[in-house]
Amino acid sequence: MTRPLKIIRKAVFPVAGMGTRFLPATKASPKEMMAIVDKPLIQYAVEEAVAAGVTDMIFVTGRSKRSIEDHFDTAYELEAELEKKGKLELLRLTREVIPEGVNCIYIRQSEPLGLGHAVLCAQPVIKNEPFVVILADDFMVSDVSVTRQMVDVFDRHHSSVLGVQDVPRELTRQYGIVSSARVNHELEQVTGIVEKPRPEDAPTTLAVVGRYVLTPRIFHHLHRVGKGTGGEIQLTDGIAALIEEERVLAYRYKGTRYDCGSKIGFLQATVAMGLEHPEVKAEFAEYLKNLKVP
Repeated sequence: MTRPLKIIRKAVFPVAGMGTRFLPATKASPKEMMAIVDKPLIQYAVEEAVAAGVTDMIFVTGRSKRSIEDHFDTAYELEAELEKKGKLELLRLTREVIPEGVNCIYIRQSEPLGLGHAVLCAQPVIKNEPFVVILADDFMVSDVSVTRQMVDVFDRHHSSVLGVQDVPRELTRQYGIVSSARVNHELEQVTGIVEKPRPEDAPTTLAVVGRYVLTPRIFHHLHRVGKGTGGEIQLTDGIAALIEEERVLAYRYKGTRYDCGSKIGFLQATVAMGLEHPEVKAEFAEYLKNLKVP
């Protein structure tokens, strides 16, 4: 008997982190509001989810994150001023920050207890549906939204899906690392997962990189696993328990990832997007060509 198709309509954005690697810039403003050219990271992430058919955006926030709510709210005074001055293109861009038909839901994570805990905070809204988790500082550039690609994999296989890429072995301590069995050129079946192993202990170099499609069964395991690495509830530990009873797939997505949780990744993403931006790309490319590095 064919399983009934479950359409993914909800995405969780864990945005309660402190962003300490970007201090002092993130002292009073979330790292997710840092802009790549003219859009904040969180807006790119939401646009990626919208392109995958998601309609309910669930932001798990913390202290000093009010600017995220303001960004996705209607700015009546700003819109009136832009309309009055005839700046219609800017008015359009302002109004399209959140598309029509998309809902924004905000949940406060009262304690910084890790990614798994942030996902658990969203359970009352997710209920018994499959859903997406997107980490905004893993900035993805692709022809087809990476989240769209992963939702398509879920639609075909009815299994949780982790976005993965190979990383240098010396960097395994920065990621959740999976062991897996090959399914095809882009898919692996996950047989094990460990959080931030030392390079000498890492079973592979296949890393999870900030994109997840999960079945609601993950909540059961997150409630049970308790605190792990760093005294936090790790999503990795919940997934490790999940693979004992459900198939979980690792998907080698098509696209380029920039680690915008690091300064160098943020700068690389800014240059890449600056060279694509229709307003500035020609002038920016000329500037870079003539730039003299000391």
